[in-house]
Amino acid sequence: MRDDPTVVALVTRARDGDKDAWDELVERYAPLVWSVCRRYRLAAADTDDVGQSVWLRLVEHLPGLREPAALPGWIATTTQRECYRLLRATSRVEPVDPAESTEVVEEAIAEEEVLRHERRAVLRAAFRELSQRCQALLALLTQDPPAAYDEISRQLHVPIGSIGPNRARCLDRLRRTPALALLVAGGPDEN
Repeated sequence: MRDDPTVVALVTRARDGDKDAWDELVERYAPLVWSVCRRYRLAAADTDDVGQSVWLRLVEHLPGLREPAALPGWIATTTQRECYRLLRATSRVEPVDPAESTEVVEEAIAEEEVLRHERRAVLRAAFRELSQRCQALLALLTQDPPAAYDEISRQLHVPIGSIGPNRARCLDRLRRTPALALLVAGGPDEN
């Protein structure tokens, strides 16, 4: 996933001024920015400020980005630095900048955030490949809290006894989507 051709194509198109590619980059990586900000326990307004700073820095640095496939790591690192900068500017306590830390732990956390984000993006893409019926069924089963079978039966107009077999078929289709097939082919460390 580190050499995701979709990311490379989006970065290339965004560099060339394609607004749709830029919008897709922001939509794809905004959750990564938010997840890094959550680790710093920023208020919503501060998270918005950090996000805007990250996107502004990306506009400035996009033409010089040597490895387009490294964009998720660049975004995670830049977000950490912006969080640190904001905390330093608004706090009397001097926080430790994780981007300047010599500890490998912080790098591992950033890498883990990027991988988690990429896995979620792949899963969302695979989910969109399913039929509307499978999407509706799986959404009801995975909402928090999951819908009861009688509620699912009522909403989808299916007998209660068919929900389990339909769920199994939908999950099997999900596993076989090209998007997830690539993730699964990455080996057990990717799951």
